[in-house]
Amino acid sequence: MVTGGGKRGILLAIGGAETKVGRASVLAEFVRHCGGAKARIAVVPTASSLGPEIEDVYRAAFTRLKVPEVVVVRPENRAEANSRGVIDQLDDVTGIFLTGGNQLKLSAVITGTRFGDAVKAAHRRGITVAGTSAGASIMSSHMVAFGSGGATPKQRMTQLAAGLALLEGCVIDQHFEQRNRYGRLLSLVAQSPSLLGIGIDEDTAAVIGPDDVLDVVGRGSVTVVDGRSLISNAHEAKHTKPLLVSGAVVHVLPAGSRFDLATRRLCDTPDTLTPFAIEELVETKADLRQLTEDVAAEGVSPTHLQRRLHRRHIESAQ
Repeated sequence: MVTGGGKRGILLAIGGAETKVGRASVLAEFVRHCGGAKARIAVVPTASSLGPEIEDVYRAAFTRLKVPEVVVVRPENRAEANSRGVIDQLDDVTGIFLTGGNQLKLSAVITGTRFGDAVKAAHRRGITVAGTSAGASIMSSHMVAFGSGGATPKQRMTQLAAGLALLEGCVIDQHFEQRNRYGRLLSLVAQSPSLLGIGIDEDTAAVIGPDDVLDVVGRGSVTVVDGRSLISNAHEAKHTKPLLVSGAVVHVLPAGSRFDLATRRLCDTPDTLTPFAIEELVETKADLRQLTEDVAAEGVSPTHLQRRLHRRHIESAQ
């Protein structure tokens, strides 16, 4: 099993830059698991370099999603993370949300503290925990502290720090496609083949239930790298040289996909889509339709295209 046993809550690892206005499907998915109109959510912005404005952003986003109560819990150092007053604020919440920012700061402040233990205890008793960007990385037992992007895996490309181990046996990377972090996730798995690498695109979430099944929601994809049969020269590569990586199994999972983390196998796709998946599908079709029209316009004379666009503008205004 990837995670521990018991009555665990839902985990939502979000790749960062999640939409906070409009449908906000990723945040809406989190709110749904927290109890919807009965939710009480604790926002933990410890990783953020921003001041009260980051608190205001999430308070407004969750209020817009009809959450009746949002509390901000922000330990800024290990002393505060060990204080009873901070820990007690998690007692009655139905959801905990870890914001993005500096993941090394987040690890340094809360891992190994009473607050970190309280987050894990809340998850074990069934509370939903979500994290975006840095907040997603710290969910795993081994956390990406920092590193460079790029498609080619290289030695010393990144560095690990201790995570909260809400999701054991994994390493999570975020902003995956947008910041080209394929190489660094491969390098991490090459160095530790027992770890399951999980890369999450922006405005996308890996939703992981107590049964260790991962569901994908949002606009992008979740990439899973399984290195159990991997061959690599990571143990002998020097300095920042490219790594040999052969035999890794890569799964790219768009919205609606399901993946069993325990067996490391793709699950059957459900016959019925969730309302959020349906909304994403409709929007994707609209985007593809527009793209098709744009491609079809290639080669058309500028005058003819301009007349067509002008006619479409008039028709839409009528």
